[in-house]
Amino acid sequence: MTTLKIDGYKLNVDEVYRVSMGDVKVEIADSAKAAIHQSRKYIEDRVSSGETMYGVNTGFGAFSSVRISDLQIEQLQRNLIRSHSVGVGKPLSRAETRAIMLLRANALVRGHSGIRLSTIEKILEFLNQDLLPVIPSQGSVGASGDLAPLSHLALGLMGEGKMWVDDTNQKPTSELLKQKNIQPLTLKAKEGLSLINGCQVMTAIGLLNLYKAKRFLKLSDLAGAMTLEALKGSRSAFHPLISASRPHVGESTTAKNLRYILTEKSEISLSHLNCDKVQDAYSLRCMPAVHGASKDAFNYIIKTLETEANSSTDNPLVFAEENKVLSCGNFHGEPVAFALDFAAIAFSALSNMSECRISKLVNPAMSGLPAFLAPDGGLNSGHMIIQVAAASLVSENKILAHPASVDSIPTSADKEDHVSMGTIAARKFSTILANCENILSMEYLANSQALDFLRPLKSSPLIEEVHGLIRQRVPFAKEDRIFSDDLAEIRTIIFSEKLDNILKQLEV
Repeated sequence: MTTLKIDGYKLNVDEVYRVSMGDVKVEIADSAKAAIHQSRKYIEDRVSSGETMYGVNTGFGAFSSVRISDLQIEQLQRNLIRSHSVGVGKPLSRAETRAIMLLRANALVRGHSGIRLSTIEKILEFLNQDLLPVIPSQGSVGASGDLAPLSHLALGLMGEGKMWVDDTNQKPTSELLKQKNIQPLTLKAKEGLSLINGCQVMTAIGLLNLYKAKRFLKLSDLAGAMTLEALKGSRSAFHPLISASRPHVGESTTAKNLRYILTEKSEISLSHLNCDKVQDAYSLRCMPAVHGASKDAFNYIIKTLETEANSSTDNPLVFAEENKVLSCGNFHGEPVAFALDFAAIAFSALSNMSECRISKLVNPAMSGLPAFLAPDGGLNSGHMIIQVAAASLVSENKILAHPASVDSIPTSADKEDHVSMGTIAARKFSTILANCENILSMEYLANSQALDFLRPLKSSPLIEEVHGLIRQRVPFAKEDRIFSDDLAEIRTIIFSEKLDNILKQLEV
């Protein structure tokens, strides 16, 4: 098992994904420990002087003006976590929970929260021991932090609530800690608040989906190229002169990918050099523009979420060297909410293009192939409902792509009067991406069938390689069968390591 040392400044999406898979041990970098100790001592000194500080010896939210006695500070922190543990709905996955724990620890090691080093170490002890609290997915409005879900995380650290035994079974936290002889965390001044102020839930869900989305962008270029060949489309729209005349980075990258996948030498492309077709449909000709815009969106979004992953999101924030404790709004999830709403839009549009291409493949007026790619059509329905199912998922994505961040509802007696709904945006994007993967699998099923109708003509070497991988597990459909089984096989193929050598040559 490899070890990742976190300091609050350099965490990236690949590291978050690796930790989420459970095969990386996480430790605090030595360089971060001095700042953590310094900020904690600063808080303790100011509490000892009798000063009133929000979240340290006051109530929370609308109760911020209520002073709490020093003897009740530990109870204050426990009460905070228990009262805020009101999440509902399907629990987050174990992978998502690991990512959340990593991000919370990474924010705290920056030394702006005034909590003990041992508290952060407790988070990592639980993470490294695979002691993962059960965190309900619903209940956060994405401001003041992901309060409800992060409270369930903190509840587990306190030895309360439930934890995962495996992917489906749960046990009371107290039982599991007793089995492993691990002591729960006793919260001291400010520590309950510091564990739940921040956007780590929405950011973790977003980053894990963006890790998959990067591969999806490459797979979309590959699927589009295969469909272009099956429809006897033109490569001319991908000429580098065109991209240079409209210098969006994503457009140029996509055109380059398509040229690499297709190459100039293809028996299929040579077979229609002198055809009377003037221009292809937009879903083929405009792939550089649309796929490219999705890539540009992705790169903006990943930068935003990696910035968030390496940010201090507590309130108040402690700046020991500057002798300041500052109330602030760094817990507000709007930057992440906007980015993940953008992700929902970008990937919904990308899957819409995929469905358009499926529609062309099954339409004999557009493809010149048998209707619905069905041998003996009429007796066989072929891929008729493949396109219908894709249309259903595309329509669902359009609904889900409505931005969560344009909504807000006042909370906490109007003290917290504007919220981001960023965690809803993250959860929506997760559903959208799952739909996109299914739509893309449908395109691969259809374009593989279409290419077989063009035999004995062959496509480019890369497309032939992908087609061959699919045909190893999904044969040409000579007659109707249960196509959902085929789709499951194709999803396995395109997201397996078998395509890695091809995909690593493509850019995002």
